[in-house]
Amino acid sequence: MAELTTIARPYAKAAFAYAQERKQLEQWQEILGTAAAVAEDATMQAWLEQPALTAEQRASGFAEVCGEALGAEGKNFIAQLTEHNRVSLLPAIFAQYHELMSAANEIVDAELISATVLAEDEVTALVNSLKKRLGKEVRVTTKVDERLIGGVLIRAGDTVIDGSVRGKLARLAEQLNS
Repeated sequence: MAELTTIARPYAKAAFAYAQERKQLEQWQEILGTAAAVAEDATMQAWLEQPALTAEQRASGFAEVCGEALGAEGKNFIAQLTEHNRVSLLPAIFAQYHELMSAANEIVDAELISATVLAEDEVTALVNSLKKRLGKEVRVTTKVDERLIGGVLIRAGDTVIDGSVRGKLARLAEQLNS
């Protein structure tokens, strides 16, 4: 996984720089999102792996499936990826592009994982605390994991805050065993 991320990074940065220069960040996010979804399709993956196809055939076939979503610039980007056998990187490129866009807009994606469904006011309070702590806007998703027993596990970028009962019990057990 780390290798794919490393290989995808220059493509994501190039797409981001290109889009930023032309003030098309949102448009490129849509282009890359569509292309990533098509690249993840099993039928498309099998078609792209046919050895008899040339890079041009792969690029034009891929663009045809994407339809008008790519535009001329997106088709050119796909052509570059197919020429270097990198179409499979599109989901990673899209994820990194999304991270670059969030960083540029000073937005952090956070995941709140709790043992039960959080009330709206609890989510709001957690988001406000994260905004204050991180100094950025916070875009949040919530998830329920009953194995946490209680409390909340927060993942925001590289920051992980484990306030779950399961995490506290694990830390207590570690202290008792040492």
